[in-house]
Amino acid sequence: MNSVPSTSGTGEHTVVITRVADKQWHALEDDQVVGRGEAWQRLDGRVFVSIDSWNDTVFDQLADAMLAELPRPLYTMVDEADAELTSHWQRAGFATGRREWMCLVPTDPKATGLDSVLPPSDVTILPAGEAEAEPLRRLDREIREEVEATVGWQEMPAEVLPRPDDATPVDPSKFVDPSKCVVAAQSGHYVGMIRVAPVPRQPRIGLIAVRAGQHRRGIARALLAQALRALHQSGIQTVSAEVSETNEAAMALFDGIGAQRESSNLELVLR
Repeated sequence: MNSVPSTSGTGEHTVVITRVADKQWHALEDDQVVGRGEAWQRLDGRVFVSIDSWNDTVFDQLADAMLAELPRPLYTMVDEADAELTSHWQRAGFATGRREWMCLVPTDPKATGLDSVLPPSDVTILPAGEAEAEPLRRLDREIREEVEATVGWQEMPAEVLPRPDDATPVDPSKFVDPSKCVVAAQSGHYVGMIRVAPVPRQPRIGLIAVRAGQHRRGIARALLAQALRALHQSGIQTVSAEVSETNEAAMALFDGIGAQRESSNLELVLR
């Protein structure tokens, strides 16, 4: 695609900001790349941006060029402990939208208190790999629709899913893998699920959700008990989970099983 350069001096050389692809920008100084910017659309439809540059001025130049050409609202994620990066985005007009806690969850049933937890008598918990693919994908779509109709899917923790290479709408349920999901079934219908992503070095709980009509029955705790027990038996001592601080039920669930809040991420938004 044709590049759209803008120039500004930072000292000895001139930095040129060039749009090198539909959603990619480079900052060039003396023909060397000194910064990169990128935008991508998540499966929930929101556009996220990131900038990689060690130079404050170059960061600001990339941000100015990107924000001038991208539709709003725009989002980005930062480690709350990284005050410098947070201030860069705030200079560009971003403000805190929400906070996600990164929790470290023990897997030992004695530590979590889940050793004696059982599902309701009419619910069966299917271990990872035992659920059927199509009913599981249907459950994923139904849960997304319920969440979208209430708080909105953007309030759910960020998902580790493949990033589409273009703007073509993608059904997120196509990425649901039965081998990574523990599922709750009732009378032949799937009513809840927990997905564990095999992130290197430490698995990550990517999603835990129960159909709206099945809330407050202990199904989420039973799903967690099965998933964590299986991980513990395989020699894994802890898993990570990201929980939005506005999701009081999820925070209470993880706090109740001994999860430790290790760090937090801020979702920043420019409207």
